[in-house]
Amino acid sequence: MRKYLEAAPAMLAHGPWAVVHAVFDRVVDTYVDITAALQTDLDAVEAGVFARGPSVSMEQIYQLKRELMEFKAAVVPLQRPLVSLTNGQMDTVVPKEIRRYFRDVADHHARAVDAVVNYDELINAILQARLGQVTVDQNNDMRKIASWAAIAALQTAIAGIYGMNFDYMPELEWRYGYPGVLLVMLFSAVLLHRRLRGAGWL
Repeated sequence: MRKYLEAAPAMLAHGPWAVVHAVFDRVVDTYVDITAALQTDLDAVEAGVFARGPSVSMEQIYQLKRELMEFKAAVVPLQRPLVSLTNGQMDTVVPKEIRRYFRDVADHHARAVDAVVNYDELINAILQARLGQVTVDQNNDMRKIASWAAIAALQTAIAGIYGMNFDYMPELEWRYGYPGVLLVMLFSAVLLHRRLRGAGWL
């Protein structure tokens, strides 16, 4: 900071307000750099969420959202003092010659604030999209579980019927009864599997 001011004697001639401007300018420049880094992170997260086979976890999205909220809490409060320095409220205190420099800083800060607000809306949209994907994945998993349970239940029902040990079951006296029942179980399982797969459950 000192080297910056010493390299700009015209600015330093404005006295203490030159130091105030230098502090604001350095802070806002840092904010602008951070917004650029956040944009890169958001682009990567967005691409990961909407790619085939999402590679971004909910934890990563929440982590980025928390970082964005912390950054927003640091950026937004600076808006009021910058407005006070540039809208004429402090004309009797701030030299006219340096006021335009504060306007440049205020413009850069306003762009940073707008970017943060847009990023906040974008991260919320990404979060909702990822939650929707998680819900769809869970529904698909439940469908698969229910489908396999139905196939297993059908085989269990057939085996249960022939496990009752009734005296009068014609198939028990049939030479090919056992392999016949196995074929029925296999055929019913394959048929049900094809039906469920055709319906998109498997």
